[in-house]
Amino acid sequence: MVLTRNILQQYWGYPSFRPMQEDIVDAVVNGNDTLALLPTGGGKSICFQVPAMAMDGVCIVITPLISLMKDQVMHLKKIGIAAAAIFSGMHYNEIEIAYNQAAFGMLKFLYVSPERLMTDAFIEALKKMKVCLLAVDESHCISQWGYDFRPPYLKIAEIRQYIPHTPVLALTATATPQVVEDIQYRLGFKKNNVFQTSYERKNVTYNVIHEADKFGLMYRLLQKMKSGSGIVYVRSRKRTKIIADWLQSVGISASFYHAGLDAKTRDYRQQMWMDGKIKVIVATNAFGMGIDKPDVRLVIHLDLPDSLEAYFQEAGRAGRDLQPSEAFLLVADTDINKLKENLDSSYPELDKIRTIYNAIGNYLQIPIGAGENQTYDFNIDAFIQYYNFSLLEVYNAIRLIEREGYFVTSEALNTPSKVHIRAGREDLYRFQIEYKEYDTLIKYMLRSLPGVLSDFVNIREEMISQKTGLPIDVINKQLANLDRLNFLNYIPRNDKPQIQFLTPRIDTRYFSLSNEIYRNRKDDANKRIQAVIDFVNNNEDCRSVQLLRYFGEDIKKTCGKCDVCSSKNKMTVSEEEYKAISETIINELKDNEADVHEILNASKDYHEEKVMTVIKWMLDNNIIRQDEEGMLKL
Repeated sequence: MVLTRNILQQYWGYPSFRPMQEDIVDAVVNGNDTLALLPTGGGKSICFQVPAMAMDGVCIVITPLISLMKDQVMHLKKIGIAAAAIFSGMHYNEIEIAYNQAAFGMLKFLYVSPERLMTDAFIEALKKMKVCLLAVDESHCISQWGYDFRPPYLKIAEIRQYIPHTPVLALTATATPQVVEDIQYRLGFKKNNVFQTSYERKNVTYNVIHEADKFGLMYRLLQKMKSGSGIVYVRSRKRTKIIADWLQSVGISASFYHAGLDAKTRDYRQQMWMDGKIKVIVATNAFGMGIDKPDVRLVIHLDLPDSLEAYFQEAGRAGRDLQPSEAFLLVADTDINKLKENLDSSYPELDKIRTIYNAIGNYLQIPIGAGENQTYDFNIDAFIQYYNFSLLEVYNAIRLIEREGYFVTSEALNTPSKVHIRAGREDLYRFQIEYKEYDTLIKYMLRSLPGVLSDFVNIREEMISQKTGLPIDVINKQLANLDRLNFLNYIPRNDKPQIQFLTPRIDTRYFSLSNEIYRNRKDDANKRIQAVIDFVNNNEDCRSVQLLRYFGEDIKKTCGKCDVCSSKNKMTVSEEEYKAISETIINELKDNEADVHEILNASKDYHEEKVMTVIKWMLDNNIIRQDEEGMLKL
């Protein structure tokens, strides 16, 4: 459609869509429920943002990633598109303003977390909105067969009854064939409609290396990386610091990242890495979602991941600029046993989970039957010390309780303070006369905070202090007093982790976890772990072929570059065979280009590995070359 291409150019500055994006956009504009499977970095946001701009009404975007919500809302506002996000921990007035803006057609995009769908306030607001599109990001979370199943996602189908003519666009980067079917069923698709690009990443080479000295190999790999940046993934927060410090000690620029750091530190380190001021980031899987850094040349996994889906997404952060990049999974003899032990610890006994749920209620002083939709600051370190629990069992118990839908947790968010002046214009002068001690602060807000009379505006108390000369403690006190006087709403910055109870606290006698959350999920997790074990132990099939097969793609063409292919390429080729094979290759490429698979077909009289050895030798000696699309040329 010309209209959508014009929108793409006007707001995002792109003259054309990436492959398959336009087909997805057209399907959505035509009112069709659509599932789009695009690889990490494949431009998923464009697939709902562009059609929404071409349609009449607000687009509701459901995503579990608060940091991604905030980034996309900020970017949309920057390019002149009205957008807002609602997530746990926000002030109720702030939420009400966003709902009203959506209902009165003042927003084009409203981002919400899946837990928000369970609230009466959201349903009442939804009934007043004209919704043009329902976009579901990370849609694999709705499938019980998915590797990151989240029960609140099941509520998405329920809200469709209030917007029966609104199409759904489900988006994900990774899904097995079983999950693809389940997503469409769970979202109530009127008919199956899937757009899927190949998962193949021709510029990324996957390697599994069995190595006892992981640090030594990691050092050598990073030393070989002459340009771009790298990511080292580990499972333990503690190990991120140990490894980053070690890399620094051997002369490699590195820092570490995990969800336990305060938000300001996380943002700073992420930005330093994004700007190229830090070469390597050592991180848990908390790092990477929503990050689009093009020049990641190397991704190293020092620990085995829980699933091939997680591995594929994390390794897929390499080479988004389509330049040659590598992923290395380093495996020691004890790693497989550790992986199995991690599975057992990830699913504590039900009695232990019940005890932890009860302890959380007591710790937060929530009476039985109370707490619904209330948010509480929660210091997990103080909690485990008070009750003498282990961190691992509490973390995993909370994860399972959250999936059952009893409560939801938020990472510590370093959100700035916010204010919204509630007083009408006619009351402002009268208030300033009556409360002269606030005059300096009020005049500053009216003069320097555009929009403060109609919406919440971010503030930095330090900046106000510089501009007004008022001490920061006076500013904090005056804002709090003005809030109590109902002149304004003041939300002080909060960087503490929080728990929001979605249901009233229940008596532990009635506490339970469904089979879908506990027993079935444990069985599914066991199958995914076995797939990881099979992957690292299979030294016969090309790594790329193995991964693609897992995601339902039957591709026979080998990459020719991974550890398996390279090992086979060492097969001895006689001089006579080399001459015959090279002549065949030159004849095939004389008048045209060809991919490796076509060359193998043309040379089928010879063993595939021997042909690959000759191809590699000819590449190394500049007799032939290979472009970014994997095509061979003289």
